[in-house]
Amino acid sequence: MTAAGVPRPPIDTRRPHPARVYDWLLGGKDNYPVDQQVGERLPAEARGNAARNRAFMHRAAAWLAKHGADQFLDIGTGIPTEPNLHQVVQAISPGARVVYVDNDPIVLRHAEALLTSSPQGATHFLHADVRDPETILERAGTLLDLRRPVALSLIALLHFLPDEEDPHALVRTLVEALPSGSHLLLSHGTADQHPELKHQTEAAYKKGEIPLRMRTRTEVEPFFEGLELLPPGLVFATEWYQEAPAPARERSGFYVGVARVP
Repeated sequence: MTAAGVPRPPIDTRRPHPARVYDWLLGGKDNYPVDQQVGERLPAEARGNAARNRAFMHRAAAWLAKHGADQFLDIGTGIPTEPNLHQVVQAISPGARVVYVDNDPIVLRHAEALLTSSPQGATHFLHADVRDPETILERAGTLLDLRRPVALSLIALLHFLPDEEDPHALVRTLVEALPSGSHLLLSHGTADQHPELKHQTEAAYKKGEIPLRMRTRTEVEPFFEGLELLPPGLVFATEWYQEAPAPARERSGFYVGVARVP
């Protein structure tokens, strides 16, 4: 694994960061009191929703690897939590190449220590921000062959981008740079199944000065505009299954989908 020569930026422990809050929700230890305070203000269901969202990522990444995907660009990686995406896909396709991207310096520190590739494949980390898609694509292009299909993973990221930052346009920029046969793997926070928890969730992140824009199904659909949304379509995280029927229905705080670039 390499950090691609990126200088190590300082870690600000005075302000919470979504990656570290998510780590806390998943039961991780790589977070600080400011992150824990945000997590503790969230509804109790937030931990279960985070776990169910991550389980979706595992299922979808494994399914893509089984169907030939061997290049992954994962933006908004978060702090490594085993099994990581590269461990899931390289267990199926040992030669797979995975590039992780995150803007939290603590993710860089842990990535250098923990994101170890299979001998046949490669795993890299870029310290970058989704708000600068051109830079991500330029740097990822030195690690991945962007002339071949790439699976672009945007998991639990876009709800931290308010409307004024135009997250739909950011996703289009990333997707339009990928060749036919690529895929978009996406999950997005929503209150559609938890309307009674919307205010508490928004208030927790607002107090931590973390922007949060949960979106409805109608607002998430445009992220897949121009793409071939694969079955079962845009559904809740607990409903996305390919190789087995979904278990008894559970509520979810995430919409998810996998789509193909035509």
